[in-house]
Amino acid sequence: MDEPIKMKNNGQISIMLNMNKRDKNKNLYEKVSSQSLPGQHAILNEIESEMDSLVGLDHIKKTMKEIYAWIYINKKREAAGLKTSPQVLHMMFKGNPGTGKTTVARLIGKLLHKMEVLPKGHLIEAERADLVGEYIGHTAQKTRDLIKKASGGILFIDEAYSLGRGGEKDFGKEAIDTLVKHMEDKLHTFILILAGYSKEMDYFLSLNPGLHSRFPLVFHFPDYTINELMEIARRMVREKQYEFTREAEAKLKEHLIYAKGMNRSIFSNGRYVRNIIESAVRAQAMRLLSESRLNRDDLMTLHTRDLVFTKNSTST
Repeated sequence: MDEPIKMKNNGQISIMLNMNKRDKNKNLYEKVSSQSLPGQHAILNEIESEMDSLVGLDHIKKTMKEIYAWIYINKKREAAGLKTSPQVLHMMFKGNPGTGKTTVARLIGKLLHKMEVLPKGHLIEAERADLVGEYIGHTAQKTRDLIKKASGGILFIDEAYSLGRGGEKDFGKEAIDTLVKHMEDKLHTFILILAGYSKEMDYFLSLNPGLHSRFPLVFHFPDYTINELMEIARRMVREKQYEFTREAEAKLKEHLIYAKGMNRSIFSNGRYVRNIIESAVRAQAMRLLSESRLNRDDLMTLHTRDLVFTKNSTST
């Protein structure tokens, strides 16, 4: 019986995963904890609280504090009549699907809005189809319209490398040229975040060497470990007011080890876990449909039989 459990260079500053720098500054981060900061850093405390609710992403969380510190101290220097460095905040997110890129982009928008860097801080999500048109001039107009919608906030383009796949005659190049122009002309009006797989993004940048220097902040989103994926699953089911049996949890862990090993390059991490949980909830509902009497535990518990993995599920 199942038993319920109760519970780079080229102008880029690769701030996020510069491991040597992180090791040297390890003591600095330990000293500058949230508890040691004065009370006026309520904005940082709020963002850190939301970041702490996310599984993993330790280096991302440290980078968020760096961005906050950079903006905060620049404001203090400006108030004191001192020179300040230009705050170019266009960013690049590199990593596989389901590693938290969109979630972090929203939190960055919220942080920059609260710090009065962005008037709105909203996030506009886009992909190739939203930018690339069907004839000459159409792409530039579509891209300008998106930038206008993102004014005061963030324009987040996922799978941005797809804009460079068609070569010189492809309209994707027109979208790139329009984005680059507006990044310069409207430097303090909106922030552009390009996201995608690490290797593909590196190739995309090689097509236009001038792009490197325009993205001073590079975030690397690592794949989740098996333990992190299991913690994500536990949090998802708790949020939905479900719980795994011990056997179901063991079955899920075994499957995640297999799925990640079989499809490491395309494994969709947290997104994959979410799809499994949603499928299990539906399977549980079908299982309980024929029961005449249901108690609270019946309605909450996900059993091993509710975890059904299809042939295609390893790459979902």
